[in-house]
Amino acid sequence: MHIAILFGGSSFEHEISIVSAITMKKVLKNTQISYIFVSGEREFYFIDTQKINAKLFSSGEYKKSKVLSLKQGGFFVDTLFGTKSIDCEVVLNLIHGRDGEDGKIASMMEFYHVPFISPRMEASALSYNKLYTKFLAESLGVKSVAYEHLCARDERKISMDYPVIIKPVRLGSSIGVSIVREASGLDYALDVAFEFDSDVIIEPFIEGVKEYNQAGCYTNDWELSIVEEPQKEEFLDFEKKYMDFSRDSQVLSADISEALVLKIQENFKKLYDPLFRGSIMRCDFFVVDGEVLLNEINPIPGSMANYLFEDFEGMLERLIPHLSHESGISIDYQYIHSIQSAKGKA
Repeated sequence: MHIAILFGGSSFEHEISIVSAITMKKVLKNTQISYIFVSGEREFYFIDTQKINAKLFSSGEYKKSKVLSLKQGGFFVDTLFGTKSIDCEVVLNLIHGRDGEDGKIASMMEFYHVPFISPRMEASALSYNKLYTKFLAESLGVKSVAYEHLCARDERKISMDYPVIIKPVRLGSSIGVSIVREASGLDYALDVAFEFDSDVIIEPFIEGVKEYNQAGCYTNDWELSIVEEPQKEEFLDFEKKYMDFSRDSQVLSADISEALVLKIQENFKKLYDPLFRGSIMRCDFFVVDGEVLLNEINPIPGSMANYLFEDFEGMLERLIPHLSHESGISIDYQYIHSIQSAKGKA
């Protein structure tokens, strides 16, 4: 198996993507990996797999790497004898946040007919935006946490009781997230969130809520991870998630009943199939008074949530033959020819 890992991007989560990509080198022990870095300026660089480390990017040394171009069929590098393609079976989109999760990369891969593991365009658009995710869940019969929506131009008033949690609509990794315990703290929290996004959602902050993570994909059958109960304090802030995304060893299953596991898995399947086919995603659920509520969808989870699977590498290999591909369209200009014939210009 030969995979090209696409990472970086013009995103607030650029550095987390680098950590995830480096982690994959430890996880995919029997896989040939090619690394393709997307700079903040959205240039593609071919990174030497043997030399990849965090300092390569923070120092700017990556700019000495070969620049790639994206054309029909894949990525190419210029040589003295013309252009040469970067060999790989599939591209693994590991760009967190903007570019990777908002549909840009999915659109480019589709446009240039490059096989890729990632949510497709529609799935990206709906899961990147936390507000649209609420709409999606509701349409599928999956309950989610109660919310209110504010944009930067709105009056700063909310109707739900405190404490609440403020989240930018289009960001992950807890960037711009604040817990507000009383009305006097609302303005400051909104100022922080609006630094990163023009829209926010406000949800009730539930002290000590039980959270469970479920990841998986569909190959020729369902391949679901264990259900994890993440160990955390109030919520995982950016620094904690940065470290969390470098995990490469499997964690323990949550100590919950089989009935609750099945409820969580049932909700995951409703969200995944068919919209997220071709991707490995993770969903985070809250359980409140025995009811399973969607907290959020992670369409490209940190380090691909490899630590939740017993055989992550094998699952990747099994997923490749089951990726969805855009159907070709035959263009024969019959309509134009018929018009020309009707006008006597055939």
